[in-house]
Amino acid sequence: MILPVLFIAGTEKMGRGVFTSENIEAGTVVEVSPVLVMSNGERKHLDQTLLHDYIFEWGGNKDQCCMALGYVPVYNHSYRSNCEYEMDFDQEQISIRAVHFIKAGEELFINYNGNWDDSKPVWFEPK
Repeated sequence: MILPVLFIAGTEKMGRGVFTSENIEAGTVVEVSPVLVMSNGERKHLDQTLLHDYIFEWGGNKDQCCMALGYVPVYNHSYRSNCEYEMDFDQEQISIRAVHFIKAGEELFINYNGNWDDSKPVWFEPK
């Protein structure tokens, strides 16, 4: 499920991102995406490719990884994100939920650390 008001467009500094054409209220689930779960061994191979920047650690022990389908891989990172993601290991899906009101035309961001307000440095230099 992807809210029909979401769209992908170019950004000034980060390539592409996910935007909204209408206002989104805080607490709204904007996307529920299935994931492809892979083993730790497969992750070692993926870490050698461009996909490294698009996969998520997966499982209670983080001993797997997953590739989310839908728009999830296109959400850009921000330490002041307006969305959060939640992993459902049993259903093998990731949900994206607005944590703040988002105005029409704005980009939707997640915090790659997992918690929307986590300021721990990520593995790349944010733009």
